[in-house]
Amino acid sequence: MQNPTLIQYFHWYYNEADNLWTKVKKEAENLATMGITGLWLPPAYKGTNGTFSIGYDTYDLFDLGEFDQKNSTATKYGTKQEYQQAIEALHQHGLQAIADTIFNHKAGGDELEKVSVRRVNKENRNEFTSDVFEIEAWTRFTFPGRKGQYSEFIWDHRCFSGVDWAEDLKESAIFMIENGYGEGWEKVPSNELGNYDYLMFDDIDFRNPAVREELKYWGKWYYENTKVDGFRLDAVKHISPDFLIEWMDEMEQECVRNFYFVAENWDIQDVSDLDQYLEITGGRTQLFDSLLHHNLYLASTEGKDYDMSRIFENTLVGNRPELAVTFVDNHDSQPMQALESFVDYWFRPLAYALILLRVQGTPCVFFTDVYGASYEDKAQHIDLATVAELPVLLKIRRDLAYGEQQDYLNHANCIGWTRTGDAEHENSGLAVLMCNGDEGFKEMQVGKAFAGRVFVDALDKRQEEITIDDNGNATFLCNAGSVSVWVPKEAMA
Repeated sequence: MQNPTLIQYFHWYYNEADNLWTKVKKEAENLATMGITGLWLPPAYKGTNGTFSIGYDTYDLFDLGEFDQKNSTATKYGTKQEYQQAIEALHQHGLQAIADTIFNHKAGGDELEKVSVRRVNKENRNEFTSDVFEIEAWTRFTFPGRKGQYSEFIWDHRCFSGVDWAEDLKESAIFMIENGYGEGWEKVPSNELGNYDYLMFDDIDFRNPAVREELKYWGKWYYENTKVDGFRLDAVKHISPDFLIEWMDEMEQECVRNFYFVAENWDIQDVSDLDQYLEITGGRTQLFDSLLHHNLYLASTEGKDYDMSRIFENTLVGNRPELAVTFVDNHDSQPMQALESFVDYWFRPLAYALILLRVQGTPCVFFTDVYGASYEDKAQHIDLATVAELPVLLKIRRDLAYGEQQDYLNHANCIGWTRTGDAEHENSGLAVLMCNGDEGFKEMQVGKAFAGRVFVDALDKRQEEITIDDNGNATFLCNAGSVSVWVPKEAMA
């Protein structure tokens, strides 16, 4: 069986000549050849600014680029038909399509409502800074361009627990809505800022049973119309886990299939928070390992002062590897984003070796590391280069990264590991060595099955040929601030 390998197939500033759905269709065969097995695609539904919306300002979940709403028919990424054709192309080449799912909030309401609210302290959401008073808010969603097709459900203030804009006052603040579905905010996994139920826009209240039923209905409709293979759940630490459990269970029961679920619960402080979420949801979903990303970022900025032997400490892949999706960067951490923490270029090959060539975790590659990107924002110009070593690392993962793993994570500046290979993959097996300081070497064991065989550096950083001794050992080498991946010489054919 091929190692599962995901790619986040977009970035925040996607601006290529082809719309994204067209690019997916064109690239499907190439991605499969590279060793990719699944694509995380961006939100496919209409946002508040039509073709300018990235998709996280969700307006209409049922408009996949089909209706004239928010000044466009297509979304930023294309039309509904192009989206469906892109997914069909992925399936033709054995690839999975994973849909980004935004349940936390809606934006761009069609009509104003008079709403009873209380102002909230932004730094402590459990503290009110006013008595109940009335504002006008954009909390009524009628979707006039869709005219009730697919769903006649109307969203109003009873569907939301909070808003951040009072139209009549022209005031930006956090206003908790008195909607009759419970006192205070919903109970959510995160207690940051007192209670982190509210994130942005019109915050959906899952205590309203009509909301829960509408989103379950939408999920089944979405699958029937797209045939996606899984869902990426956005901002789950702000959402009632009870609802998400109910939604995931019903999706699998009603659609009669096992979906792939992965959730974003951004945390760079304590792995226990991610562990707790996995316990609450009963292992129904994997989680992105934001803690490993943070370690990779620190390693790239601190250089030889970073202790590489601790790279997996306080990470999800270190604690719950079977439920960890590992990544180097994503659309939130890329330059010019609020969570910017972009891993420095010298370290990116090392970081990809750490997520692609080990047993633990399901790796997710970032779009710009394959295709590059150039964009401008706020008078800044950014060029993101491709990672030259990535195509080779992906092929090594696909063909050679199998068998038992033995770790040599015992030095602050030079770490490595080996894989023994297996009978199903010809010439599989490898040894990885990386250094964040001076040139390094380490004796490691790949197994007696390789006795007498010659290993070479697949990344072509080192030109030596290393012969494995009778006990399956050899001394492997790597350059300063670099990584070498040693594989059987026959594998390079």
